[in-house]
Amino acid sequence: MKEFVTNSVEETKALASKLSIEIEAGTVIGFLGDLGSGKTAFTSGFVKGLGIESEVSSPTFAICNEYEGGGKKVYHYDMYRIESWDDLYSVGFFDAVGSGAYVLCEWSENIFGALEDDAVIIKIEKLDENKRRITLMNKNEVSS
Repeated sequence: MKEFVTNSVEETKALASKLSIEIEAGTVIGFLGDLGSGKTAFTSGFVKGLGIESEVSSPTFAICNEYEGGGKKVYHYDMYRIESWDDLYSVGFFDAVGSGAYVLCEWSENIFGALEDDAVIIKIEKLDENKRRITLMNKNEVSS
């Protein structure tokens, strides 16, 4: 388990950019965090750290946004409205997981049972308007 504190959106993005280099392609990353905690900002920094020059936006309405460049690909899911295994199949989640791309899932608590055992969980806690506690852990370290 690793814990970081950032003091601005820019620091959150910079941390994510740095961490993207350390996390290997094909990794599934599940985010835990309240609305407005910085999950999409983290994803933006992560994508930029991989060298992908795409504008990152929340996949709330699209369910999945794809970002690609430099031989790397990121699937960015919003699992807020996902309620069943059928929903996961219909949005291409299992195809993405097997593709070798990075798979980043906001609201991963809704699909926790579908996450691989080696999934990385990133918990983002809003400490104040700009300050965030970001905790990286393995799926088995998440307390129920």
